[in-house]
This record gives sequence, structure tokens and C-alpha cells, in this order.
Amino acid sequence: MHDLAPQTLPPAKTHPLIARLESDFHYPRLASAHDLAEFLARPGAHCLFVPGDPRRNLETLDAAVILPELVQAFQRAFDCALIDDAIEASLREETRALKTPGFLFYRDGQFLGAIEKVRDWSDYLGRITYLLGARA
Repeated sequence: MHDLAPQTLPPAKTHPLIARLESDFHYPRLASAHDLAEFLARPGAHCLFVPGDPRRNLETLDAAVILPELVQAFQRAFDCALIDDAIEASLREETRALKTPGFLFYRDGQFLGAIEKVRDWSDYLGRITYLLGARA
């Protein structure tokens, strides 16, 4: 006899390439508006990584590998945090950076701009240079 009751799928585990941002690079995971505000209140420039769903968007995993390389290329001119699913939708709506994966840049609590989807390396270098040079 077949069990026709709906089956509950287990919660998705964090993909290892995203988990390494927390474990190896010590990027905090921001899961509430309070966490976000506290992180953005720190001095300096910040990049928030909005991953989206890596099961549906294969670019997410590429972005998870690219971000630490960008931090190194810019000699740690900005720090990073990972945006949790709990606040991802509201942050994307607030910044109008709707496509994922996305890198959202801030300084002094002010949104500077976003880089959405995976780009060529030269695009990242030019856009981040521009964003970091911009005044909020």
C-alpha cells in the first residue's frame, strides 16, 4: 500500500561554498533588521552578500567564490556579511536590487549601490571602485 500523505521535505542545508563564508572567512550571517542595522553602523564600507537560492540559481555558488577574491583584490577596503533568508526579500525590495546573487554596498549606513548577478572580473573591479569612491 502506498502512503499518499504529503511528505515534508527536510530544510535545505546551507551549501558548503556559502557555509565557508561564515566558517573560513568569518562573515556574519545577518538574520534580523537589528543584526543588519548593527552591522551597517560599523565604520567603513560594507558588502552584503544576498545569495538567493543556490538550488535554483547556479550563479549563487560562483558569487560565493568570487566575493572573498574581491575582498582580497581591494585589500580589505570593505567587510562582508551574508544575508539570511529571513531578511533577504525585504532587503532586496528596500534597495531595489531584486536579482540574485547580489552584492550590496554601504558606507555610514547608507546604500551606495548593488552589483547583481555574476559579472566579468573587470566589471566588478570598475563598479566596486566607483561605489567605494561614491559618497552616500
